[in-house]
Amino acid sequence: MSAGTVASVDKGVDAGLEKVVAAETVLSDVDGANGRLIIRGHDVGDLAARYTYEQAAALLWSGFFTPEPDAETLARDLGAARAAAFKRLEAHLPDLARLGDVEGVRAALAMSPDGDDLATAIDLAATTAVATAAIARLRAGHPAVAPNPALGHAHDLLRMMRGADPAPAEAAALDAYMVTTCDHGLNASTFVARAVASTRAGLGSAVIAALSALKGPLHGGAPGPALDMLDAIGSPANAEAWITAALDRGDRLMGFGHRVYRIRDPRADVLRRAVSSLPATSGRLALAQSIETVILARLAANKPSRKLETNVEYYTALLLEALAIPRGSFTCLFACGRVLGWIAHAREQLATGRLVRPASVYVGPRPREAA
Repeated sequence: MSAGTVASVDKGVDAGLEKVVAAETVLSDVDGANGRLIIRGHDVGDLAARYTYEQAAALLWSGFFTPEPDAETLARDLGAARAAAFKRLEAHLPDLARLGDVEGVRAALAMSPDGDDLATAIDLAATTAVATAAIARLRAGHPAVAPNPALGHAHDLLRMMRGADPAPAEAAALDAYMVTTCDHGLNASTFVARAVASTRAGLGSAVIAALSALKGPLHGGAPGPALDMLDAIGSPANAEAWITAALDRGDRLMGFGHRVYRIRDPRADVLRRAVSSLPATSGRLALAQSIETVILARLAANKPSRKLETNVEYYTALLLEALAIPRGSFTCLFACGRVLGWIAHAREQLATGRLVRPASVYVGPRPREAA
């Protein structure tokens, strides 16, 4: 049987695993039909409005560690862990920056402990933030900035990226972004984290594997191209012609459509509100909303059988741009939020004691029977 015939063999295989239930979880429910995301009993919009990063970490990690983490203790311990991570990484930062953004953060995580306890979880979250900020600074030609353990995690991350304290509204917007993206069901990177954790390899191994999955442009690498699209269109007057040409070429419009959601991604509106709270973003936001209206109308007309709506990437791109985050760091910023969910899912999977081992259907050649 040739490789070309493999795709045509119908064995009832769900190649994308959409219909396969691989876990029971208390962490998040992605309701694609109704455009709703629930994270540990909270609608994502409510969670982003009311919870800080530290509070979201305590919520997600509750029940998975002893002692039970609380937000106040986590804030203190995350601050100390950022300082320790910077000290551990400082001599290696130039080499890490030369690797690239995601590759450098991945290598930094490989220098972290690989246990399964709360201290390891805190170190991994801290290291992801410290390495992301330091590598971005060095790649832009600026010196790395040491953490301030007394600050909130989102505030300090943005300060380390900038080299100066952000405005309160900016720190709050980044906090809302990281809470919004902290978990999202069994997406590719989270499934990878659970699979690795099931082998008892350690939280560090699970997080590194998840980051490697996130790097792919079909997962965490998409917000940057959404900005490239806005830049290419330039003004609302150009939108119709540009979008028509893109659709005629069969191009994917970045920031639209989702594997699960059949109506609008609920995270898009949470992040749109976060962007609108920032100063000096009204012009860019107005352009993006105008282009969004045109794109949604054209997608509805061109693909009436498919419901393609705005997804989280579109307003993620606008938010991170408004916070002056370099586009090369977008995937790593996403990881700074999602690492909380990766760790929670890894611990949840570990608690089942079950090794992840899906079956497959063999479609290759069979040995010839003996005469």
